Amino acid sequence: MDSIAFWDKVGISVRARKILQKLLAENPVLEKIIRNADNVVEIHEALRNWVLPILKRNPAAESYYLGTSADEELAEKLNWQDLAAIRILDYIDNAGREFPDQNIGGQLAQTNPFKMLWLATHKGISGAEAAFFEDMLQLFRQLNDTQIRTHPTKKQVENWMQKYPSGLDPVVEDLRQENKMRIIRILIDKIDSGDISSQRYSFGSGLSFAEKEKLMNKWWLDSNFHLRFAIRSPELLNEMLDYTLTEETMKVLKKARSKGIPFFVNPYYLSLLNSYIPDYVVGADMAMRSYVIYSKQLVEEFGKIVAWEKEDKVKPGEPNAAGWLLPSHNIHRRYPKVAIFIPDTVGRACGGLCASCQRMYDFQSGRYNFNLDKLKPQKTWKERLPVLLDYFRNDAQLRDILITGGDALMSSNNSLKQILDAVYNMALAKIEDNKSRAEGEKYAEIVRIRIGTRLPAYLPQRITPDLCKVLSAFKKKAQKAGIKQFVVQAHFQSPMEITAESKRAIQLLLESGWVVTNQEVFTTAASRRGHSVKLRQVLNEIGVLSYYTFTVKGFKENKSNFTPNSRLMQERMEEKIFGTIPEKEMDFAQHLLVHPAKIVENIKKLHRETQLPFLSTDRSILNLPGVGKSMTFRTIGITRYGRRILEFDHDPTRVHSPIIHKMEKVIVIESKSLDEYLEQLEEMGENREDYNGVYGYTIGHTEPRMAMYEYPEYDYRVTEEITNLEI
Repeated sequence: MDSIAFWDKVGISVRARKILQKLLAENPVLEKIIRNADNVVEIHEALRNWVLPILKRNPAAESYYLGTSADEELAEKLNWQDLAAIRILDYIDNAGREFPDQNIGGQLAQTNPFKMLWLATHKGISGAEAAFFEDMLQLFRQLNDTQIRTHPTKKQVENWMQKYPSGLDPVVEDLRQENKMRIIRILIDKIDSGDISSQRYSFGSGLSFAEKEKLMNKWWLDSNFHLRFAIRSPELLNEMLDYTLTEETMKVLKKARSKGIPFFVNPYYLSLLNSYIPDYVVGADMAMRSYVIYSKQLVEEFGKIVAWEKEDKVKPGEPNAAGWLLPSHNIHRRYPKVAIFIPDTVGRACGGLCASCQRMYDFQSGRYNFNLDKLKPQKTWKERLPVLLDYFRNDAQLRDILITGGDALMSSNNSLKQILDAVYNMALAKIEDNKSRAEGEKYAEIVRIRIGTRLPAYLPQRITPDLCKVLSAFKKKAQKAGIKQFVVQAHFQSPMEITAESKRAIQLLLESGWVVTNQEVFTTAASRRGHSVKLRQVLNEIGVLSYYTFTVKGFKENKSNFTPNSRLMQERMEEKIFGTIPEKEMDFAQHLLVHPAKIVENIKKLHRETQLPFLSTDRSILNLPGVGKSMTFRTIGITRYGRRILEFDHDPTRVHSPIIHKMEKVIVIESKSLDEYLEQLEEMGENREDYNGVYGYTIGHTEPRMAMYEYPEYDYRVTEEITNLEI
C-alpha cells in the first residue's frame, strides 16, 4: 500500500500544471498567499483572513458555517459566493483528515487541498491529478464571482427534454418492431438447430417459417417465454444486437462471464436496445444500455465488492448496523416504521441484472442468482412464512411492509397470493392483539403494503389480469384489516422504457386498485440534461408518480454509472424545480393516490390547471452506507484524484433508529471526479457548457416528503416503546 507521504513526492502532469497556472493567474491573492507561505499552516491562516470577511457579509452564511448541524432555513439564504467561502473554510478545518476509501481498495484517502497546491506550486509535486486542480479552479471562480451561476429557463429545460424520445413515439415503436422480428428470427434458427430447446416452447413438425413466426409472436406475450429464452452469454447478446457490440465491450463481457457475474437479458428488454440507430434516436437508449452492458470497473471489482448498506448485513439474534434484531436474512430494516421483506421464492431473482444493482454484493456471494428452478420455494417456506411475519405483528412501531427481492413480481401468482394472505392474517392478528392493550400502549398496526418491482419496465408481460386479480382481491379484504395504502414501487430508468406494453401493465395495476410510484437511479446516462424530467413527464402520462431519485450506490464497481451528488443537486434546483406543484393546488395533488383508477385523468387535470410540464413529487436521495437515506451534506474535502469527500447528516424529516444519536456523521468519498464525469458526458454527445455551475453545488438538504406519501393517522395513540432493538 502506497502511503500518503509517497504520493506527496509524485510529480504532477503537464495538464495539471497548466490548470494550476491558470488558477494562480486568475487569483493574485491566492498566488501571493501560496508563494509567500513556508508551510500549509501559514496558508490556512492567510486564507481564513481573506475568506472570513467575505463570509461575514451575510450573517446567515457565517451562522451556517459555524453551525454544528445543517440548518435548512439558513441554507436558503446562502448565495453562490457564500457556498464557495464555506467550502474553503471546511477544507481548512478538515485538512489532514484520513478516511478509508473503498474506491481504492480500502486504502486511506487524505484531504489536504492547500498543502497539495503549495507542493505543486513550489516543487511541481503532490501526486494530484488534473481533476483536482480543475475543481480548485472552479472553486475560486465561484468565490470571486467570475463565473456567475445562470439558471436555465423553463423553455431551455423543455428543449432538453425534447432530445429524448419516448418508447410510445410511433417512430420508436416501428424501430422496436424491427428489433423484435430480428430477435424472433434468430430464436427460430436456434430452436431449429437444437442450440436452444424447451419442452413448452417448441415447434411441431411441418411448420413453415411464417407459421413459426406467428407462434413466436404469440409466445412473446408470455413472460415465461422471455425468462426461458433470456440471453445468458455475450456471444448471443452480440448476435441478437446484429453484431454491433465493439471488440472492447465483448472482451469486458467475456471476462465478466469468466469471473462468474450472472448474465441475464430477456428478449423483450433486448428489443428496446437499438442495433441500427437512426438520427432521431442517437443516444436515446444509453440509460438502458448502461444497465445491461457491464463496465470494466464492475468486472475488475467483482469478487472484491464490499456491501454498501451496512444495515443489510443480517445475522439472526445479533443487532444489525441500525441496532435492529432480525429473525433471518428475509427481513432487512433501517427505520422504526418500515421493514423490507424478501421471500424465499423466485422473487430472489429479477427479470434482468442491472449493472449498478444495489445488491451486487449478494449476487457475488451467490445468494441471488438466475437459477430460477432452484429458487422456487421449498416445502418449509409455507411453514416459515407466518413465523417470519410474526416479527411485524410483535413489533411496536412497524406499520409498513416493502415486499421486494430480487423482484417481488418474479414470484408466481400462487406464491405472491400466499405471501399476501399471510400479511393479511398477520395484520388482523395485530389488530386483535391491540384490543388488550391500553391507550398509549397500543402497537402500530399495518397501514401500508408495497411491492418493489422492475418488471413493468423489464418484463411488462408479467403484469397479467390473473396477477391483478390476486392484487385486487387482497386489497378488498386487506382494507378490512386496516391497511389503507397499496403501492407498487416500479423502477423505470428511461422514457424509452415506457412502451405500449408497459403502459398496459401500469393500467392493469391501477385498475386493480394499487397506485404505482417510481424510483429512478441517477446514473451517468440518466443524469444528462433534461433526461430525468422527461422521464417524470412520460410517467405522469401513464399514471405513475415519481417517488425517489437515487444517487448510484457503491464504490469502484459502480464508477462508470456514478453521478456526483452535485449534479443531482443541480438537476433538483435547475430542472426538477419546473415541476413544483403550486401551494393552491397542493390539496388536490395530495389526493392523487386515493383513486388509482382515476389517476391518469386527475394528473392531466392538474397539468392543465398548473401548466406544469411534469410533476416533481420525488425526493433526491442517497442511501447512505450507514443508516437510512439523506441528501443533507457538506463537501468537507477533496482527494488528490479530484473526488470529493462529503459529510452527511441523517434525514431530519423522518424517524430513525435511536442508534443515530450514537453515530458520527457519515462520510462518503465519491467514485469519480466532476472532471471525469463531464468528460464522460462529452463522450455521450453532451455539451459541457450546459452543465456550468455544477461544481458549485456543494451543500445539500433533504427535501421533505410530500404529504401524499405520509402514513395515515391512527385513531388511537401508539406506544412510544421501541421493540426488537439492541444498542
